[in-house]
Amino acid sequence: MEQAASVAAVDLGATSGRVILGGISGGRIRMRHVARFANQPVRLHEGNGPGLHWNITELYRSLAAGLAQAFREEPDVRSIGVDSWAVDYGLMRGGKLLGLPYHYRDGRTADGVRSVHAAVTPDELYSRSGLQHLPFNTVFQLAVDRERGDLAMADRALMVPDLIAYWLTGRQVTEETNAATTGLLDARTRQWDTGLMDRLGLPEGLFAPLIAPGERIGGLLSGVAEELGAPAGVPVTAVGSHDTASAVVAVPFTDENAAFISSGTWSLVGLELPGPVLTPESHAANFTNEGGVDGRIRYLKNVSGLWLLSESIRTWDGPGTTDSQRTSNLAELISQAAAVTAPVPVFDVQDERFTAPGDMPARVTAWCEEHGLRPPRGRAEMVRSILESLAAAYADVIEQMESLTGRSIRTVHVVGGGSQNTLLCQLTADRTGRTVFAGPVEATAIGNVLVQARSAGLVTGGLEELRRLVARTFEPIRYEPRVRAAL
Repeated sequence: MEQAASVAAVDLGATSGRVILGGISGGRIRMRHVARFANQPVRLHEGNGPGLHWNITELYRSLAAGLAQAFREEPDVRSIGVDSWAVDYGLMRGGKLLGLPYHYRDGRTADGVRSVHAAVTPDELYSRSGLQHLPFNTVFQLAVDRERGDLAMADRALMVPDLIAYWLTGRQVTEETNAATTGLLDARTRQWDTGLMDRLGLPEGLFAPLIAPGERIGGLLSGVAEELGAPAGVPVTAVGSHDTASAVVAVPFTDENAAFISSGTWSLVGLELPGPVLTPESHAANFTNEGGVDGRIRYLKNVSGLWLLSESIRTWDGPGTTDSQRTSNLAELISQAAAVTAPVPVFDVQDERFTAPGDMPARVTAWCEEHGLRPPRGRAEMVRSILESLAAAYADVIEQMESLTGRSIRTVHVVGGGSQNTLLCQLTADRTGRTVFAGPVEATAIGNVLVQARSAGLVTGGLEELRRLVARTFEPIRYEPRVRAAL
């Protein structure tokens, strides 16, 4: 029996966060934004040089204000769930945070990669964790902390959503889907790989016990409840705390042979599988096996995303431009890019030069010149080149997934912010030669709400039932591939 009750989803992205009230009414999902706030990293000049950090205390202040607003608007909130980006963490000692968590785009991790691979070969590391090699994976960040002596002061590392949950409940846990992005979780047993930790010199018990999505982390601390204007003991529920895990819950799959693209700052291109793929071929192709809700595996590749576009616009607009102005500029630029008829270069969006913040148009130009291609001329061509290059990368990944898994992929579901980019969706259909279904936009928050709602008894069923509920509520936009002379 459905009930007209609500849960609060805290969804923290790389550039902004929000608090959303959601529930189930009349066989459909209802969602309402309560608060939205910026998430701006801070660069600090420290003993080891400039460091890029998450301003986690400001982020907590903002989300707490959003939760207080949620309880003012709907006092009968049944649960709170927190999701965020992956890999980053806060070091703790005696329950206290030792410093601001590093941002995964900080340039410190190269030494960590060398250190880890000196102790464990890349092949063995993949066979144990199944994780795609990214230089900012948690395991490499922790190796830097160890070499700098920071781990000697720490007795616990909490992933970002687990840190927020700890401040709300006083309980330290590590949610499974985010744990799977650390490189320290056994891909087969889905338990901490303590043997690997020992070989890497990581302290025993560094990570908290694991908890599955849907389990109760704990009730709000009395002081926190008072500050939020919430009833005592409101439960904080573990969701797919890696935002992509929550987003995939809300992908309205029609069959098991559909791929997904969770499109935002990053593009996560993948399939949902019952178990990991740990073959040498999968390793060579740099695919990752990440934990999903209900024990599923998200088999995917992390591809650069709309970060390339947003950084380009930030460069063109200069400092002081508001987010609303950038949104307006983006819509105009996409319209202009759609009208471009001249060929534009397709570049490798995975080149590491595009990872750090900075002048993306200059980097794209340099890449093209180095590879004997004519660089894009003007902003419209640059935007078109970025979107064509992303779509080409998606097509390559999908072809690889078919080969590595034996599945014949017929359709592609694009969810997240990129599902609103009509040009990117059409180019994805064109370059993959497959039907693309775009939406829902708020997939991460929807998945967060659905896992909480199921835990609270507001809805029942497995992932397939939850996804049918998504499909009834949010009708996707369909894109068919166009016949084009040359791609």
